[in-house]
Amino acid sequence: MPTAKLTKTIIEAAIAGFEAQKKSIDAEIAELRAMLTGSSETVAQAPAKGKRRKFSAAAIKRMREAQKLRWAKIRGESTAAPKTPSEVAKPKGGITAAGRKALSIAMKKRWAAKKAASGQSALTAKKAVRKKAA
Repeated sequence: MPTAKLTKTIIEAAIAGFEAQKKSIDAEIAELRAMLTGSSETVAQAPAKGKRRKFSAAAIKRMREAQKLRWAKIRGESTAAPKTPSEVAKPKGGITAAGRKALSIAMKKRWAAKKAASGQSALTAKKAVRKKAA
């Protein structure tokens, strides 16, 4: 039976795997010792787990719906997830005809005031523009 060549990468991977196993075994031994003695000193030596992020129920629901849609897209299904009333986009308010007319009047007043402040009337302003163009 031929023996497999042990390359450097294979040996390094084996070492990394054994070290990971050693850490988990050491942690389990520390927990068992803590149970025997009833002290918390050995438990404190064990590596602490990082804090997990907490999501609200609504956020989890949105993530679940999005994942379902992604999987449906991968499988080729075209069914869209039903949306709740809070998820349905409300139409943006448009401007009414009366509002548009009020804006138009207000702008005309502003421009008239600006022209009056600069000392030009509307008629002389038009003539000045025509002279520059000619």
